[in-house]
Amino acid sequence: MGWLGHNGSVTMLGRMGLPLVAGVLWLLPGAAPGGQPAASGPVPDVRQLMLEVEAHQKALDKVRENYTFTSFDTTEDVDKAGRVTKTQTEEDDNFFVNGHWIARTVAKDGKPLSGHALDEEDARVKKLVEKAEKTPPGQPLRGPAISVSRLLDLMDVRNPRRVEFRGRPTIVFDFAGRRDVRTHGLAEDMSKKLEGTLWVDEADRQVAQLEVRFDENFHVAGGLVATIEKGTQMRFEQAPQAGGLWLPTGGEGTITARLLLVKGIRQRVTERDFGFKQFHVEAEQEKGARTVPGKVQ
Repeated sequence: MGWLGHNGSVTMLGRMGLPLVAGVLWLLPGAAPGGQPAASGPVPDVRQLMLEVEAHQKALDKVRENYTFTSFDTTEDVDKAGRVTKTQTEEDDNFFVNGHWIARTVAKDGKPLSGHALDEEDARVKKLVEKAEKTPPGQPLRGPAISVSRLLDLMDVRNPRRVEFRGRPTIVFDFAGRRDVRTHGLAEDMSKKLEGTLWVDEADRQVAQLEVRFDENFHVAGGLVATIEKGTQMRFEQAPQAGGLWLPTGGEGTITARLLLVKGIRQRVTERDFGFKQFHVEAEQEKGARTVPGKVQ
């Protein structure tokens, strides 16, 4: 998500908070979603289902590199009473390189980037593109990678069921991190603090929606670097566009955390993704993507 990108304090939480979620399963509370049960029949085995999701995603990675889209992010700082004390917005151009999602900021708080800020952003994107070209698809650009199989080992899967979601048969299951497994590294340690629900489109084997939340405080370096507090939650969505290609459509979340034992953060974040178009990557790809007018084919 763009708001899990390079956006102030949210940057830090986003980079720490979702290597296992956004980078592996694409993976909020485990209540049953809306919608009525779809056609009867046995629900697929969740482990096999997610391996098929992973395989389908890899097959689509090259296709997605032909598309670009716009994201508009809103970050609201809120006080303990929930009153908004500050609002920031960011508009990004998004594209894919070697299977990796890259967001290039073009405007902040309604003002296009210019001057030094634009030069810095161009340099940042150039480095990120160069890194993406050298990083195998499926491996995160930041943080450790976790395979789908390993992540499922770290989670208890509960209540798999079939529902009608946005008019399509969908497999839904709840998950929660297992406290009894030995973990290694930040991403695996974090998995033990998470619970949520995942919606998988049955026909296309694509993640349609993810809700995930922290059910305990998560301390980074014993809390010296940061503490992500219980109740922090996020929701992600994607949907098929014209021609059937699945692309992200947005997300939202609430973040409560403390950085460096001092700075407290309470934020509501929202992202909307739109304007999906085909594009060509110029020879000097690090300068960004050139959009070709036209609808997604």
